[in-house]
Amino acid sequence: MFTKTDIEKYFIAEKQESLLFLVIGIITIVLAFIFFFVLKTNFYKGAAISMWAIGLLIAVVGYIVYKRCDTDRVRNVYAYDMNPGELKEKEIPRMKTVMKNFVIYRYTEIILSLVGIFLFFYYRNRIDQQFWAGLVLALAIMAFTALFADYFAEKRGAIYTKGLIDFSEAK
Repeated sequence: MFTKTDIEKYFIAEKQESLLFLVIGIITIVLAFIFFFVLKTNFYKGAAISMWAIGLLIAVVGYIVYKRCDTDRVRNVYAYDMNPGELKEKEIPRMKTVMKNFVIYRYTEIILSLVGIFLFFYYRNRIDQQFWAGLVLALAIMAFTALFADYFAEKRGAIYTKGLIDFSEAK
């Protein structure tokens, strides 16, 4: 049976993972600056560009989700008791959109990982192409990292969405 505790657990886990995303993003941005300004080889400069762009994206997404979690948790726990129809009208459609987006993210991350790995092996032994080797290797690593993290978020979201649907059908 779906309870308020399930809502609490979902949003607490989302908040924890989004904080992890924020930290990973910040660490990646710092490493990108070190790669670009300290190590300075073409390989590291290429890697720095991918790391900076994806690190910034991960940090921003992590921050936005982190800031939103408490408000969403309180709103949905309140709706559970006081206005269960709101869960059906607002939270279930929101979660269905989130779940559809996870499919898009998954395939994008898989494609970026595979393209990055393929291109890395293409460029790795070409001395004049080390910038591109670094760029695509970092792209593959960052895409795989996002894929790994999104896997757990998607599984958690599927359980939460099913619980919401079961609860709204029982009401």
